[in-house]
Amino acid sequence: MTSTIETRGHGKVEPSTQGHSVVFPDGFIWGAATASYQIEGAAREDGRGPSIWDTFARTPGRVADGHTGDVACDHYHRYREDVGLMAGLGLGVYRFSTAWPRIVPDGSGPVNPRGLDFYDKLVDELLGAGITPYVTLYHWDLPQNLEDRGGWANRDTAYRFGDYAQAVHARLGDRVRTWTTLNEPWVSAFLGYCSGVHAPGRQSEADAFKASHHLLLAHGLAAQALTGELALTLNLAPVVTPAQALDPAAEISDVDREAVDRIDALLNRQFIDPALRGTYPPEVLEIAARHGGLDHIKDGDLAIINQPIDLLGINYYNPCIVEAAPGTPANEAYPGSEGIGFASLDVPSTAMGWPIIPSGLSSLLVRLSQDYPEVGLIVTENGAAFDDVVVGDRVPDADRVAYLDGHLRAAHAAIEAGADLRGYLVWSLLDNFEWAEGYHLRFGIVRVDYGTQRRLLKDSALWYRGVIQRNGIA
Repeated sequence: MTSTIETRGHGKVEPSTQGHSVVFPDGFIWGAATASYQIEGAAREDGRGPSIWDTFARTPGRVADGHTGDVACDHYHRYREDVGLMAGLGLGVYRFSTAWPRIVPDGSGPVNPRGLDFYDKLVDELLGAGITPYVTLYHWDLPQNLEDRGGWANRDTAYRFGDYAQAVHARLGDRVRTWTTLNEPWVSAFLGYCSGVHAPGRQSEADAFKASHHLLLAHGLAAQALTGELALTLNLAPVVTPAQALDPAAEISDVDREAVDRIDALLNRQFIDPALRGTYPPEVLEIAARHGGLDHIKDGDLAIINQPIDLLGINYYNPCIVEAAPGTPANEAYPGSEGIGFASLDVPSTAMGWPIIPSGLSSLLVRLSQDYPEVGLIVTENGAAFDDVVVGDRVPDADRVAYLDGHLRAAHAAIEAGADLRGYLVWSLLDNFEWAEGYHLRFGIVRVDYGTQRRLLKDSALWYRGVIQRNGIA
């Protein structure tokens, strides 16, 4: 997950002072999440082909200190140890992504059975430990060969994704019940093809809107190929003014309201509405038409995209804070955002510089259940990077415990307000390769020493284990 919001006030967060206990509904899902390129390593083993992140990481200046995912957490070889950690924490669900270039090395054509073997063994290990596997088919590691043919800006990539989904389902579908097609298509399209800060590093507004549509088309094609419980995971955020971020009841001007609505359309409704309603927001079509036209949207596409799904996955980290700013050029990740400023807040923030506002999760979940009551909700990512310090055999990460405590209380408040929230998956199980930030920022509740690959449960992991045992917060 990434963000374009800039913040100040890089302060520590103290453990929650909210003393009351909360209990989640019976059957609430507790788990953790990871992504293939961020943890697996084994970048050249067993027939895996190159991905756009392999190429991007090797391009000078793209990733901090030239870090790559070649080894990462070496999960490919240490998955049994990692599943043992999950079992010890009491996780009910583990959400992981399969690596397209490991399974179909060229992106199309022959399937690599050795790549599927790894996930076959991982699924069996999880089930043997009593942990339910949630498979995400795409978490950003597009095969480089497909990028060379146009990537997500090329319509054919969506159909190749459908073929890949079929291949994974054929091998794992007898044991995997819950499938997520895509993770955060906004990031893939607009950070990958517009701002260029993520792989493949292109900068084209027209290609970004094509990529966005083709990713949604890929979602629909894959959904047609899958059986079981189907999900789509989006990086969603309440779009608010600075005043609203601090006080949701704050009044805002008409020009600020227009700014909020426009960014909400680009960030949130551009993906939710086609998937759940079969329509694009008019604002998105108008902006896309000005940035390359709409010829990439073909008759029948929206019917394919609008497949029934069971769960909407929500990756929440912070609100998106905007205000009217006449004369301001468009944000490089938001074509069509001319005249809108992306604001800062002087509040405590994470090591990523993201403001810590748990109430944003509450308002987001309630809004989604009110506006899209046909789909269940699950928090598929929520967590924070902080500057962890190892003290003996401990990582006393009180700031992360406070962050998780606050957001879980916010999630519980949303349930009490009527949100159909089914579960919560912490991001992330392990410290890992944090995309363009390399290995400098740590999101894990388990520390990874990248030199020795030693795993160490942080205090936040022990705290989370207690939450799972109680099905709530003491």
